Amino acid sequence: MPNVDIAVDADLKRAFDLPDCIDVSLPQPKPLKIQLPTGGSISAISDISKGIPTDCAVTFSLMVQIAPFLASIECLLKVLKLLKPLIDVVNGLPVPPVKAIQEFAKAAADLTPCLLVPTPLSILPFIKDLLCMILKALKCLQSQLKSLLAILGPLQLQLIAAEQSGNDELLNTLQCAQKNAETNAQHLMSSIEPIGVILDLAGSLFGIAGIQPIQLPALGSKADLQGVQNALKGIQGAIAAITVVTDGLGGC
Repeated sequence: MPNVDIAVDADLKRAFDLPDCIDVSLPQPKPLKIQLPTGGSISAISDISKGIPTDCAVTFSLMVQIAPFLASIECLLKVLKLLKPLIDVVNGLPVPPVKAIQEFAKAAADLTPCLLVPTPLSILPFIKDLLCMILKALKCLQSQLKSLLAILGPLQLQLIAAEQSGNDELLNTLQCAQKNAETNAQHLMSSIEPIGVILDLAGSLFGIAGIQPIQLPALGSKADLQGVQNALKGIQGAIAAITVVTDGLGGC
């Protein structure tokens, strides 16, 4: 049967054309953090369970973190409130002003509940819950990386086949898909950084509880097939190490 060329409208022809890779490329959200008055900072956490993060997603992630921070500095503010009358008392020795002593006594009474915080009995339940939360996040990351490997592996074989057959159109499409998969992998691998920051911030609490500080492995910067495989091994090792600690605390 002979082939018959049918003339079509230019607009219809453009509708059937494959889009350029740049038009379907995955977004790159900008890093976002808030400098804290205590000297540290809070960085936005990418929620990998909802796919590739957007600027809106990382912004709301940061907002969710601010409320716990404001609650956590309550004792710190009480300590700072205690210091001024204490300084006045010390400066007034051997006969400090009565008003300074009264202000100090009131501030000290407000601080009493906070004095129980730096004890193992109070910290151990928090440490266990914190590590269980981190375990869930790492297992989620592990699952996402496994899904990416299931995409990147076959893609690499398809790219080789398309190149060998000289199918340039298919090759361009597969290269675009590979680029998007690697961008996704880069986002996933960078999402472990805020988890490591949380563990670093909790280092002093680990010491009070008598637990060795935990550090997450560096996943590297390469987001190709080999890089994702190495990242997955690092995540699996971290999960095993943290599970040993949580099991010792009663399990998650």
